[in-house]
Amino acid sequence: MGQFLKDIQTYTFLQYALLAGLLSSISCGIIGSYVTVRRISYIAGAIAHCTLGGMGAARFLQKEYSLPATPLQGAVVAALFAAFTIALVKHYSSQREDTVLSAIWSIGMALGIFFISRTGGYNEDLMSYLFGDILMVSQKDLLLIGLLDLIIVAVVLVYYNKLISVCFDEEFARISGIRVELFDVLLLMMIALTVVLLVQVVGIVMVVAMLTLPAAGAGLLVKRLWQMMLLGIMLCLICTTGGLAISYRLDFPAGATIIILAGFMYFFIITLKKLKKVRL
Repeated sequence: MGQFLKDIQTYTFLQYALLAGLLSSISCGIIGSYVTVRRISYIAGAIAHCTLGGMGAARFLQKEYSLPATPLQGAVVAALFAAFTIALVKHYSSQREDTVLSAIWSIGMALGIFFISRTGGYNEDLMSYLFGDILMVSQKDLLLIGLLDLIIVAVVLVYYNKLISVCFDEEFARISGIRVELFDVLLLMMIALTVVLLVQVVGIVMVVAMLTLPAAGAGLLVKRLWQMMLLGIMLCLICTTGGLAISYRLDFPAGATIIILAGFMYFFIITLKKLKKVRL
């Protein structure tokens, strides 16, 4: 740990990684709470895997046609498209939701692999999005992550009560005059943006775990949603910072280390709750 604290004062890539973890933790704690209480982690998983198609397409256009597109920007477009499609199917289509989610999940991954295979040059940096590489965060990525963070926090602050109503009781929200479909789309869009933030940190494969484990752990310790969000942010920050420090010291994969730490923290909280009940 001492070496990590020393090197972080010297190396810019470590400073960027630490800042990326901080910024991602904010959205992860907030949106992860919504995902957990509404039990829609499967939707987040479909959106996450669809982002590979956008990343692959962006890198293909960048390499082959010199267009100013980055993989993270491609991920934003793909994630928002997937979220909007899921919302349309959920509210206006007779198709089975699980079938459509499977299609979005698999087609997005297939398109990503296709574009990667058609792109010349060295593609390891793109493939790292599957498992995350927080040490590869650039200054442009940080600006985009910060912008997405601001959008998510602003929307939640403005529509907090309405989003709570939609998450906990759609019928009551509809009777109260809230446009449930509109806020459901808005929530899915925010999930999409949060997924994009986490792709850089832990990768596509492990996004769902990072989105749900800290929030679920926080939900076991508090009763109100806003408390769950704040505690979720703190737990996410502990996981990203601690995982980064451990992986740097022991030369482990950063994304995997962060998820393992999140998993240990979640089961530790469950164990504490069980022991507390036994004592009572």
